[in-house]
Amino acid sequence: MGMIQNFGLETKLFLFQLINFLIIVFILKKFLFNPLKKMLDERKRKIEQSLQDAQNAKLALENAGQEKKKILADAKVGADKLMASVKAIADKAKEKALAEAKSRSQQIIEEANNKASAEFENMNKQIGRMSVDVSNKILSKVLSDLFTEEEKQKLMSRALERINEKITN
Repeated sequence: MGMIQNFGLETKLFLFQLINFLIIVFILKKFLFNPLKKMLDERKRKIEQSLQDAQNAKLALENAGQEKKKILADAKVGADKLMASVKAIADKAKEKALAEAKSRSQQIIEEANNKASAEFENMNKQIGRMSVDVSNKILSKVLSDLFTEEEKQKLMSRALERINEKITN
């Protein structure tokens, strides 16, 4: 204690100030420093959580961008397949329509040819009948002066038979 007195300190006053200092340190530590430390720790935790959330959001955004690209690529592939399918269906429909049109035109041509042939044959028969009638009248006039009625009938019958044979062949 001699040293304390050499500096001019009073022991009682020094002890009292030391106790006061320790009480103030205890009170500050209990009521100020610990709550302040808790508040700073909580703030630090929130900041770290916010940084982690921001990092997660950045990763999620990158993943969303990659997912978007993948979805767009898949959609393009799907659209290309759909377009190819539609084109193939359209080509088949076009070919079918062309084949049907060609078939129908062939059918119309055949029907027209058959009708023309039938008309031609019918006209030939009519002309043949008309020529037989005309021939019959001409022969009848020419033969009436030369032959008897009976001879005329025989000649006419034979001539008509030959004409009919030629017409039918």
